[in-house]
Parts: sequence; structure tokens; C-alpha cells
Amino acid sequence: MAQFRVIDLRSGLVEPEHLVNARSPEEAVLLALGEKGVRGGQNRSRLFCRVYWTDAEGQTNMVRLYRPLWE
Repeated sequence: MAQFRVIDLRSGLVEPEHLVNARSPEEAVLLALGEKGVRGGQNRSRLFCRVYWTDAEGQTNMVRLYRPLWE
């Protein structure tokens, strides 16, 4: 399992960051924030977090996760 850094964009905190061991960015968000997130949302008002991780080559990756339209 990889370590993910979840940045909570819902919060007004200065450091709304959670470190989580998970298999995917979506699982990391569910564990850290208790919400399901989906990739590829077009509506920025549904954006609620960013997730960062470092791959085996040392490259930092990031995905934005959005609240699903069905919730």
C-alpha cells in the first residue's frame, strides 16, 4: 500500500492535511474524510479534495476528487 496525502478543501483550516496508507487515492479519501470521491468532475463547486502520492520512480502525482453527482 502507498502513502497518500489528502488535502481537505472543504475546511478553513490552515493545514487540512491527512496522511493515509491506502491502495488508491479514492480509498485514501474515504479513509481520511469519510466521503466517496470521483475523478474527472467538471463542476469545480463539487471539488472537495486533492490527493498526492509519490510513485516508485520518485515522481509526485496529484488527482483532484469531486463529490459524485448521485450524492
